[in-house]
Amino acid sequence: MQKVRTRIAPSPTGDPHVGTAYIALFNRCFAKQNEGEFILRIEDTDQARSTAKSEQDIFAALRWLGVDWSEGPDVGGPFGPYRQSQRSSLYQEQIEVLLDSGHAFHCFCTAQRLTDLRNQQMADKTTPGYDGHCLHLSKEEIAQKLADEQEYVIRMQVPAEGECRFEDMLRGEIAINWQQIDMQVLMKSDGLPTYHFANVVDDHFMEISHVIRGEEWINSTPKHLLLYQYFGWQAPVFCHMPLLRNPDKSKLSKRKNPTSINYYRDMGYLPEAVVNYLGMMGWTMPDGRELFTIDEMTDNFDLMRVSLGGPVFDVEKLDWLNGKYIRERLSDTQFMQLFAQWAFDEQKMAQIIPLLKDRVERFSDVVPLAGFFLSGLPEISAESFVHKQLNEEQMRKILQFTLWQLENGTDLSRDAVEQECVRLAAYCGFKIRDFLFPLFVAITGKAVSTSVIDAISIIGIDVSRARIRAAIGILGGISKKETKTLEKDFRDFAQSAE
Repeated sequence: MQKVRTRIAPSPTGDPHVGTAYIALFNRCFAKQNEGEFILRIEDTDQARSTAKSEQDIFAALRWLGVDWSEGPDVGGPFGPYRQSQRSSLYQEQIEVLLDSGHAFHCFCTAQRLTDLRNQQMADKTTPGYDGHCLHLSKEEIAQKLADEQEYVIRMQVPAEGECRFEDMLRGEIAINWQQIDMQVLMKSDGLPTYHFANVVDDHFMEISHVIRGEEWINSTPKHLLLYQYFGWQAPVFCHMPLLRNPDKSKLSKRKNPTSINYYRDMGYLPEAVVNYLGMMGWTMPDGRELFTIDEMTDNFDLMRVSLGGPVFDVEKLDWLNGKYIRERLSDTQFMQLFAQWAFDEQKMAQIIPLLKDRVERFSDVVPLAGFFLSGLPEISAESFVHKQLNEEQMRKILQFTLWQLENGTDLSRDAVEQECVRLAAYCGFKIRDFLFPLFVAITGKAVSTSVIDAISIIGIDVSRARIRAAIGILGGISKKETKTLEKDFRDFAQSAE
């Protein structure tokens, strides 16, 4: 009997997402409960967006939650390397196998042709997808194009008719028509594999027995099963978990809810409470209790108890659970120690102190001046934003543009934040002092405080983003019509900066 081996394979392209932690937790519990192994693999084929910082943030966030792994880039293991960027030779070998067998083919179509094709398909109201233009090129034609150094990708063959049927652990048999499946790109023009190809190759060579992932991958499963068939490999067992939802039942997204694990760490949540709450997402303990440790979840875990109804990630419910942990699980001494570790983190305090020293005359001045560094959302109202030069619409634009720019950037150093604010102010036609006013209120809760640019850099993107979103809501929110206008204007700003 094959040993149970599960994996989580995040892409290091942004903040460590609670959805990643949710899937990682269930993979870990299933593996541990079955005396198997849980593996962490980094899928960094998107070289333009992948960063070492994001990778380290993923490691730190999962470890903070107590979701550990037995094999991975940082701990090694018998099936390494565990970063896709270090496995290129394996992908090259396997793509040649598919080319030789005729299950994959060179595609020389230009980006313009593919765009025109998609636009025509949309106009004809047909399913968008590759039309097989390069599928039947002769060996001579391919050789000539390669000799001419024409850019190409490698695509997979897909059956023209019929359907793919497969068994899902939670959902039973699923059938998807092959006409809905595109001739997937397997190798990009830069020689790097796409997720779909590398994912299958890595899962096979790492002997993954069960693929437990989000339900958004259901429609991709036929592509993956087809590759297993082409290679003659045994496919793993598939299990597609329900997606986390916002309270309004929409897919959990950072535009409506804080989704970064770092946000919850920085806001002072206990890791035991956060991982406990993630464990309650579509699953319950057999005895119905709501407070349980990760080890207790593992001991009692049964994947078949997962409910397919979209679990709601409700921050208010998490607040309640975290409060119970604080009141019921912490002694006064533990509370004092954990609070001190959180509030007086030396690295953060080293950045805050220089901002305070020139502004205080006694230590009792510190909390009124710098309390916002250690608080959640500032207590502000629409009256807090009264300004002689700016109206509410202009302030919403400033806040929304800043929010989008913060989300686009990876550098949150003081100089980088200042540079972006200066650029945005100039583009929007505001004096920098006026431009920063709504940010002062949103971030610090006051019209005048320590440098708001320093504050954004110190409290980080996750908390800054939450405070700006809250401020936009206090200013009346942004309608769909206004959003479209702002999005167009922001695209123009982004293009002007290129």
